[in-house]
Amino acid sequence: MLSHRKKAVLSYLKGIYRFVTYAELTILKLLILSILTMGIYSKANAESPVSDRPIIMAAAPVSDTPYTDEPHDDGGSTEQWTIHGQATYINQFKNNFNSPYYGAKSLLNKGDGDISKSYTFSATAFLGARLWEGAEAYINPEMFEGIPFSGLSGLGGFSNGELQKGTAIPPIYYMARMFLRQTFGFGGAQEHIESAANQLAGNVDKRRLVVSYGTFSALDFFDANTYSHDPRTQFLNWSLMASGAYDYAANSRGYTYGFVGEYYHDEQWVMRLARLAMPKSPNSFALDYDLTQQHGNTAEITHLHTINGQAGKARVLVFQNRGIMSTYNNAISFGEQTNTTPDILSTRYGYQTKWGYALNGEQAITENIGAFGRWSWNNGQTETQAFTDISNSLSGGLSIKGASWGRPQDTVGIGAALNGISSQQISYLQKGGVTMFIGDGRLNYKKEQIFETFYSWNIYKSLSLSADYQRIANPGYNADRGPVNFFGLRAHIEI
Repeated sequence: MLSHRKKAVLSYLKGIYRFVTYAELTILKLLILSILTMGIYSKANAESPVSDRPIIMAAAPVSDTPYTDEPHDDGGSTEQWTIHGQATYINQFKNNFNSPYYGAKSLLNKGDGDISKSYTFSATAFLGARLWEGAEAYINPEMFEGIPFSGLSGLGGFSNGELQKGTAIPPIYYMARMFLRQTFGFGGAQEHIESAANQLAGNVDKRRLVVSYGTFSALDFFDANTYSHDPRTQFLNWSLMASGAYDYAANSRGYTYGFVGEYYHDEQWVMRLARLAMPKSPNSFALDYDLTQQHGNTAEITHLHTINGQAGKARVLVFQNRGIMSTYNNAISFGEQTNTTPDILSTRYGYQTKWGYALNGEQAITENIGAFGRWSWNNGQTETQAFTDISNSLSGGLSIKGASWGRPQDTVGIGAALNGISSQQISYLQKGGVTMFIGDGRLNYKKEQIFETFYSWNIYKSLSLSADYQRIANPGYNADRGPVNFFGLRAHIEI
């Protein structure tokens, strides 16, 4: 009979074999997609070169700012229409971890009924056209396929930013974004906006008002960060790709509907304000399009600066959500009155308000090294409405380009996050309650600790392959369980 150590070694070798098999399948899928789409793109957009700025448009709740905060030189071509595309495949597996007990919303081991691997595969077309002076229209048809670990349960900071709130096998097809953008120039010098996904190249005033209306992601506009915002090319964990306590307006696919206004003042300030649709019930697909009863309000100010000749940005964001939600205190009181386990699904009595803020900074240290950090907080009295179970989060890290070892297009990322929940939610979970994402039946509370590192290898032009490792201690804020290790492989191509 094999010893426990030999069995463990064999188990890890089998895991590595499966991992390599999925990597080969991933590259094959992406190469087929690029062959099918490259001919179409080259004919349709031959005079409009692809920007080397990474596409940050995700099927999950993460995407790009429609206009970059970075200033550009005057001049350059003006696009009348554009076509871009992307495809991303992410595969992850995890080890079995310490789990003396588990509940209805726990992260599970394979022997407890969990799947052996989690993966996502997304493909998006970004189509845009000019309508009249200052007006642009965009649509983004998208395909998504994927399955999460443990039904997307057991963590505050989930391990893959492309995950949607549900399993999609076979793949689903939908219109991710469909919106109009109108720019009003207020004079001053001009700058050139480069071509990118959902962004037409052209000259604009450095002082301008931009109004967007339609369907998009809140993270297309808010909480951006040069070094940590895009799970397709950067950090994968939810609490590193965004401010963890920012419960931003979104349905279960990560998209919303509404209005966003942006004011750009020269090369130093950007101010944004939005009224966005919330889901009709927390973490569900259907949005409340009325925007008068259930809605999310977000405001953000960005300041651009330089330190020792290196660019940096500082952002301050505040948000307020209104919707039909339960409070943890109401659920606890109802449980005590009925002598039952507290349940947020039974106590959605009426409209509640959730609010919070996020501080977000980034700074280039050298030409090839950048640092970022975020601190976010919300009042934590109500159930999670749209993002995840985090009431306070501190995150940060480094992004390092590979110029020093002769690979200038490669990137190394090193990051960490410390997530917490409110005292009301702690009490609710200790009494056996569960939320959309977490609930072990009991709780020995300790903050969730996340470490992530990745290496992104640029294979050829816009095709990259990344290896990712994450270690999560106290999963679901429970010191009795974990730590758990996640191993990931990501393939990404831009067209």
